[in-house]
Amino acid sequence: MSNVVAVSVVHDPLAPLPVGAVSPERYRELARRVKLLSWLSLAAMSVEGAVAIAAGIIAGSIALVGFGLDSAIEGFASVIIIWRFTGSRVMSEAAEHRAQKLVAVQFFILAPYVAVESVRALSGGEHPEVSVLGMALAVFSLITMPLLGIAKQRIAEQIGSAATKGEGRQNVLCAYLAGALLVGLGGNALVGAWWLDPVVGLLIAAVAVKEGLEAWRGEGCCVGSPLDGFGCRDDCCR
Repeated sequence: MSNVVAVSVVHDPLAPLPVGAVSPERYRELARRVKLLSWLSLAAMSVEGAVAIAAGIIAGSIALVGFGLDSAIEGFASVIIIWRFTGSRVMSEAAEHRAQKLVAVQFFILAPYVAVESVRALSGGEHPEVSVLGMALAVFSLITMPLLGIAKQRIAEQIGSAATKGEGRQNVLCAYLAGALLVGLGGNALVGAWWLDPVVGLLIAAVAVKEGLEAWRGEGCCVGSPLDGFGCRDDCCR
């Protein structure tokens, strides 16, 4: 006579679902959430980018201008994700891979400009003015961007979308850069450490290249996808 032991498993609602556990209906629902988050990001990035670039030009701050350009590029990444999850492309593997590459390219657009301008500012000894508006903007980004980025990455894990995860990483990167920007602007305002501004600009350029390479390779591709015809085919999955 054998004893049978029943084991109950409690599923963490925040944990990624197993591959194949998401039905096409659920997939479409999550895709709608991604689009909503991307629309919110686009609105926030439009305001953030315009304010940062204007404040950077007024203060002569390459870090602020670079941050504004980063916001504009991230806004375009949001447009790509909105395109990805619209109409017949919602269930398209080809659209997913195309969106993944387009999101990655956004990182490479930013890096050269910021790097060149930062080196020029360092070599020329250009002193940016104090920007209270820039510091307030950095605080705003520190609060809002992680919320958007983490929410997108959680959904990306459930639907197996490297493109969505890449955009979420851009939002989290924006928060990191906002923190670095705040240090640079604060240092210049408090102790006149003008050189912190272009150094932060170089940091922005370096991180953009790193994140771009990871997005191009398909960071997050190993989550797989619940849809038929989707497979984990990138090198990181082997």
